[in-house]
Amino acid sequence: MSNVIRGRVVIIAITEFHSKPGNAVMDPRKGVKRDANRLFKVLTRMGFKVSLHMDVSAEEIKEIYQNESKMPQGECFISILSSHGQEGLIYDFYGEPVFLKDLCSILDPRNSSNMEGVAKLFFVQACRGEELDKGVFIETDSAPGASDAFSLILHLPRDTIIMFASSEGYVAFQNPAGAVFLQTLCDLLEGQERNLELNKILTRLNNRVANDFHSQGAYEGYKEMPCYTTNLTKELYPFRQF
Repeated sequence: MSNVIRGRVVIIAITEFHSKPGNAVMDPRKGVKRDANRLFKVLTRMGFKVSLHMDVSAEEIKEIYQNESKMPQGECFISILSSHGQEGLIYDFYGEPVFLKDLCSILDPRNSSNMEGVAKLFFVQACRGEELDKGVFIETDSAPGASDAFSLILHLPRDTIIMFASSEGYVAFQNPAGAVFLQTLCDLLEGQERNLELNKILTRLNNRVANDFHSQGAYEGYKEMPCYTTNLTKELYPFRQF
């Protein structure tokens, strides 16, 4: 039997927040366990080596990435991050920022030879600001602003793609049924779309979320527009059925 793995997946999901003194208190995030468990099952069935980490600190997150970067790799390494956030960062279990540029740096082949030639895929379920796409939902993944935002493209290792649940400066929606962004991703991976080239999958993800979703509750009818940044140098079929 071959020892080659399809790829590795890290899921970081924050549901509850225990802010340190001086930090703003952040609301709990309903539906996160539903998202995380479904992603774990879908990707495991597809042959990925998946690790799921709930309610962890910034230091633990960095340690997870350090350890993963030293493991045998497949064609791609997938990161799924679900938390409150702002542009360029998510928040950990204690409300401390975790900068995406730091996670990218850990996966940079210049810092980890194991990541040479490995495509690095990020899916980020978190707000990137507090602007509303003509509306707001009762719950969002926003949090108090941070001063250390950055131009993400300058920090991407080669062959990286980062897919965000919302456009720059805007909120992302989270609700008890799960995040529309992550649930739609699972729908696509369970359908025939999984056989498409990655950019086509992400374009369909954009289309479904943008056109089929609208917020409900007190501010019914507002939208979410995912987007992605990439410096991939080749076509990629990471989810294709063998």
